[in-house]
Amino acid sequence: MSLINGKPRLRTHYEEIVRPKLTEFFGFENPHQIPQLEKIVVNVGLGEGKDNPKLIESAANELAVITGQKPVITKARQSISNFGLREGMPIGAMVTLRGPRMYEFLDRFISTAVPRVRDFRGFNSRGFDGRGNYTIGIKEQMVFAEINYDDIAKIHGLNVTFVTSTSHDDEALALLRELGLPFRDETPVVV
Repeated sequence: MSLINGKPRLRTHYEEIVRPKLTEFFGFENPHQIPQLEKIVVNVGLGEGKDNPKLIESAANELAVITGQKPVITKARQSISNFGLREGMPIGAMVTLRGPRMYEFLDRFISTAVPRVRDFRGFNSRGFDGRGNYTIGIKEQMVFAEINYDDIAKIHGLNVTFVTSTSHDDEALALLRELGLPFRDETPVVV
């Protein structure tokens, strides 16, 4: 864990460099208007988990290794007969990261996991949800250095969602770009 003055390195970077840049660029007058990262949600969905509970357990263990936090097993909200799915069946796992763990995960994600993605040219800057949140789909969990290839039961993907305090996509894009997330194009998002 890389700490500067007892804080994660990326948190210190946010406070000393990113906040003043965002204040200057958007002209915020109140410090509470400056967007910040509230939480990061890492989610794994496995439809085959209903037939193989060990697969869900394996994915949850991998998620715990990646994030450093115990995941919550997600269950089906409703029954869908075409999929052979009943309400309450385990179908995935998720972790919500906040505070220092969130900044440590983001630091490792940007510096070690993203460079290991094959044919990576940057994330699409148009992938925001209209409320200042951004979700990235990772095709395989092997991009994380913490995962040992010999220990995995099945290669699967996962989603990483960045939840920001702003409701404007252009402010969230500027925040994530300044934190170091590599985006493909430099065109601003029009709200």
